[in-house]
Amino acid sequence: MGDGEVVAVLGPNGAGKTTTLRAVSGTVTRRGEVTFDGKRLPRSPERTARLAIAHVPEGRGTFSEMTVLENLRLGAYTRRNGMGEDLERVYGFFPWMRKRADQQAGTLSGGEQQMLALARALMGRPRLLLLDEPSLGLAPIVVREIFEIVRRLNQEEKLSVLVVEQNATVALESSSRAYVLEAGKVVLEGPSAELARNEDVRRAYLGY
Repeated sequence: MGDGEVVAVLGPNGAGKTTTLRAVSGTVTRRGEVTFDGKRLPRSPERTARLAIAHVPEGRGTFSEMTVLENLRLGAYTRRNGMGEDLERVYGFFPWMRKRADQQAGTLSGGEQQMLALARALMGRPRLLLLDEPSLGLAPIVVREIFEIVRRLNQEEKLSVLVVEQNATVALESSSRAYVLEAGKVVLEGPSAELARNEDVRRAYLGY
């Protein structure tokens, strides 16, 4: 994928979409090489995170017993300074978090927890954001809000985003390019607008 690009990965359950993201972030054992910015990525998730790659896994993964603010601070563990500035930046995208910084994360709604997981990832100032099923279990209006924030991040900060998403309509609308995986192999790829018009994609993923 190109610098500053939003790329979607589509496919049925078991196609290898989540495994692809985990291979990039180093959270699964992999063969072969994954490169970023011309350099081979390490097989360690901690070392990968230090290369400004943030992974928001399926299921949100917030620390429910911690507060909103504590979760956000954890996102900046790879950085030694600038946390106050980063908090202000994150609050700009998620204003409600400022007022509810002391609220326990486990008491947030599903949509709010997904936003917190995204905000925590942003605290590390990533250059590449890996998003795994951000719409899972959320109301359509919340999904639209989350993808609007992703769009803003891409446009305003040139953040590169690789998103795995079952909601193909939202994924194709929000990305410039997409890949379709089946059984671990890429079977289709191209500009998202073209794939949205592809008859096979429309039947399998768009429902018309």
